[in-house]
Amino acid sequence: MMDVIIVGGGAAGFFTAINLKEQRPDLKVLILEKSKNVLSKVKISGGGRCNVTHACFIPKDLVKNYPRGRKELLGPFHRFMTGDTMEWFETRGVPLKIEGDGRIFPESNKSESIINCFLELTKKLDIQVELSVNIQEFKQVEDGSWMLYAKDKTYTSKALVLVPGASKPLWEQLASHGHNIVAPIPSLFTFNIKDSRLEGIPGVSVEKGRCKIAGAKGGTKGPILVTHWGLSGPAILKLSAEAARELHDKNYQFTLLVNWLNMDLDEVEDLVEDFRENNRKMKLIQRSLDSKIPKRLWERLIEFSQIDSKKRWGDLSNKDIKMLIQTLFACEFKVDGKSTFKDEFVTAGGVSLKEINFKTYESKLLPNLFMAGEFIDVDAVTGGFNFQNAWTGGFIIAEALGSRL
Repeated sequence: MMDVIIVGGGAAGFFTAINLKEQRPDLKVLILEKSKNVLSKVKISGGGRCNVTHACFIPKDLVKNYPRGRKELLGPFHRFMTGDTMEWFETRGVPLKIEGDGRIFPESNKSESIINCFLELTKKLDIQVELSVNIQEFKQVEDGSWMLYAKDKTYTSKALVLVPGASKPLWEQLASHGHNIVAPIPSLFTFNIKDSRLEGIPGVSVEKGRCKIAGAKGGTKGPILVTHWGLSGPAILKLSAEAARELHDKNYQFTLLVNWLNMDLDEVEDLVEDFRENNRKMKLIQRSLDSKIPKRLWERLIEFSQIDSKKRWGDLSNKDIKMLIQTLFACEFKVDGKSTFKDEFVTAGGVSLKEINFKTYESKLLPNLFMAGEFIDVDAVTGGFNFQNAWTGGFIIAEALGSRL
């Protein structure tokens, strides 16, 4: 019998195992992975660099980046969060760096630095790993231990940790034991938009934009990127996460409002009026606001506003000004579907958070069963925050098991 079996050879699985064995070298710990490779998401995340976490060091601010799990993660983040993650990797030989946008990567710019760290520690600590093991069923026996059934093998363990990511079969198994599963849906995706204003200018971006769903409250801020298929960038990805369920219910057919300047309406009005007043005779409208909006995008926007690009600012009518302000403040786009990057797919949904004790990440229904990562109904606005959720959950589970077994 094993002391702990961890189902899932990803970030949360390895972090749990390593932290547990560092505390309790005497325990027998086994990681079971369904595929032929471990840490596959770690390998491809951040374009192969691994966005380890994000430079947000105050728990109440950090939780704002989790559309689902915001309230539940506040306590855990007081115990293990960004600074702890950075110290953890650096004391184990993986120096990290903070980039200008707050993302944190290995100094090597290679996800292999994280993977090699985990694999070396796994070997050093005598953590067992088995690949291509598909757990088809698990059940708890009278003494509280667990039996797991694969195709050709049965495993037994005093405690069970489920961190397999988005796993429909294991969700179904857990539901058969009484847990509620929040229906999984996509999160973190880009918007498909066919619009002449965006054609021919992929790669153009604004550094400070704002976007929201027409008729809805809230919205998100950040860079917005024009792509071959529509719009992407941090502001779009954040909105897709924040409104994941609403957009799913709409079948990803909705009207998007883009504020290209990230300004309130009165600020946009003042900016445009000031340009008109200060450049009445000198500047053509097609050459203005370049510092705020890229030239190619600006030209498309004034064309859409039905304004002659050869006009000077002083020649604009009040109707022209009103249309321009509206285009800058709330530019409408019809979204028709989404695009996801298969390898970095993120799921909203999973085990109901009401059924998890976040002091230990243990099931409230089934003792000696622990869950974390994407398997539970927590997701974040970008990859680094999702990894931080995995590190925090794994660390706290390790603490709980280390003191219990």
